Amino acid sequence: MVNPNPFGFFREECENALLAVLGKVYPDFEAPKYLTTIPSSPQFGELSSSLCFELSQKTGLKSSVIAENLRVELSKLSFNLVAKVEAVGGYLNFFADIPQLASLTFEAVKELGRSYGLVTAASSEKILVEHTSANPSGPLHIGTARNAILGDALARLLEGRGHVVRRHFYVNDMGRQVATVAYGFMLLGKPKVEGKPDEWLGFLYTAVHTLVEITSLKKRMGAVKERVEAEKLKRQLGELVAIASELESQRKEVFDRLLEAVNADSDPEKSIEKILKLYEDGDPRTVKLIRRIVNLCLRGFRKTLKTAGIKFDAWDWESNLVWSGEVKEVLEKLKKTPYVKLQRGALTFDARLAAETLGAATLTSQEGLPEVSPLVLVRGDGTTLYTTRDIAYHLKKFSWADRAVNVIGVDQKLAQLQLKLALLALKVSKAADSLIHCAYELVTLPGYKMSRRRGRYVTFDEVMREAFAMAYKEVEKRSPDMSERRKKETAKAVGLGAIKYAMLSVSPLKVVTFSWDRVLNLEANSGPYIQYAHARACSILRKAGALPPPPPRDSLLLDNPLEKQLLVKLARLPEVFSEAADSLKPEILAEYANEVADSFNAFYDELPVLKAESKTAKKSRMWLVKAVQVVLGNSLRLLGIKAPFRM
Repeated sequence: MVNPNPFGFFREECENALLAVLGKVYPDFEAPKYLTTIPSSPQFGELSSSLCFELSQKTGLKSSVIAENLRVELSKLSFNLVAKVEAVGGYLNFFADIPQLASLTFEAVKELGRSYGLVTAASSEKILVEHTSANPSGPLHIGTARNAILGDALARLLEGRGHVVRRHFYVNDMGRQVATVAYGFMLLGKPKVEGKPDEWLGFLYTAVHTLVEITSLKKRMGAVKERVEAEKLKRQLGELVAIASELESQRKEVFDRLLEAVNADSDPEKSIEKILKLYEDGDPRTVKLIRRIVNLCLRGFRKTLKTAGIKFDAWDWESNLVWSGEVKEVLEKLKKTPYVKLQRGALTFDARLAAETLGAATLTSQEGLPEVSPLVLVRGDGTTLYTTRDIAYHLKKFSWADRAVNVIGVDQKLAQLQLKLALLALKVSKAADSLIHCAYELVTLPGYKMSRRRGRYVTFDEVMREAFAMAYKEVEKRSPDMSERRKKETAKAVGLGAIKYAMLSVSPLKVVTFSWDRVLNLEANSGPYIQYAHARACSILRKAGALPPPPPRDSLLLDNPLEKQLLVKLARLPEVFSEAADSLKPEILAEYANEVADSFNAFYDELPVLKAESKTAKKSRMWLVKAVQVVLGNSLRLLGIKAPFRM
């Protein structure tokens, strides 16, 4: 039978052997959970164990003496994949039988192909991944793109692990931003939207928000007498007027009409709040208006996401939770708990008390929060808040899902904790471990400060267009004989791969600094660099023609250190994939793919494949190249990145 996890089999053999000799020599010692690790250098083997240092603390013996004693016992055992064990400085180093490991790896690559590395979890779960969920009041920008790309990669990893995954987009149609757009839309007489709808509505939102804020600031300035405060408001007004001037230069006719209409309204803020209240109450005319606007914006979203190769199984409307009575039902249930009370006319959930009472106080420290503040469920005017409706949404999620993964900005850490505590108060016990906030940080562009409210952002569409154009120039330079259609397809795959890898190769909790020099680098650590390594492997295989069956162990020749290092990395894909999927960290797989590309390029630069020194060497290296093609192709696809056969 084909072993789907060659390196995992090697690790299992090493660790079982360790446990066997420990039970014999140190029967009272409780072995640590992690017995072996990947050493810093191949000179220390393929796996290493530091447990002798722990044994030294327990027994008082030197770690080097313990290591040698264990090595002697290990040498008495018979192995399939372990070539030798060395004791060095208190460490036990395990060296793999490279031909045998290669034989297992090549057979797995041959038989499993696109499934190689995708190890199924011990038990399958139903997992709902909510991601993107951008406010439908303007286009998806580069910051939202990180959310969409991360969420899509997580869903792919979890599916590859054998889980049943659903991708959901939560349509926040009850927020103030949508009401602001609706207000502007009414002021313009419900006009026909020009161009891509989400971009047009994004301009409308920014223009209305700016004009309303200017009106509000002028009123406050008239009432302020304190000089320092007056100067502060004056500076803010100056900034807003500059933004207004910039907006006017973009769409003068639309902006001037909005300016006149907002100035004619005695209280624009109140008008927007009225729209919010009417929509939540289900007023037919307001519902028709806002649904029209939101659907226009979603049409733009779908077009952008289709270009990015990102899909959803469901689009869940926030308003439906209110109108169906689900939010009201949640509020009634929460009122019956000891954590909800009326404060200054607002219905409030005491999240801190809930955390202490429900034995969940550690959640606060785990999230890095000094304390958890109360959550307002219903305002004094009777309208609910986003998190209130989110509680109802998650009750619906958990009616199907075993696990709910929320890809939401790190700034929502408190709201996600309050949500979890509210669900625990409602006796949704699995929320404690199965409601996962996959937080992510901002995306920055050197020398450019983004602000949605100020209309200063770079859209996802703009970034993709720029990436496609730059990638096309590179493809044309490297493959001038390629057909025009193929050039465009390849440029799209490379450009999009560059963007996605830039977002996924960095831990979500770190800020991404988006720089074209790094993102489109074909020489090191980038999406195109890995794609190019894959294309190079494909090129070698094309030139070689039909690939013979994998050579048996005794006919494999992989003596060069570059061959050994590459082989070991290729054998590790199943382990790396499993870790990335289980820990929800696609950056682990992204880093691994880059390491494989590095090792392959070093191998390719030093060792001939098609003109190898012998037939045995050629066959062995051909299968190394085949394994590289499969491993890089599978890794890229799991990250949502296409693997071109030619670049």
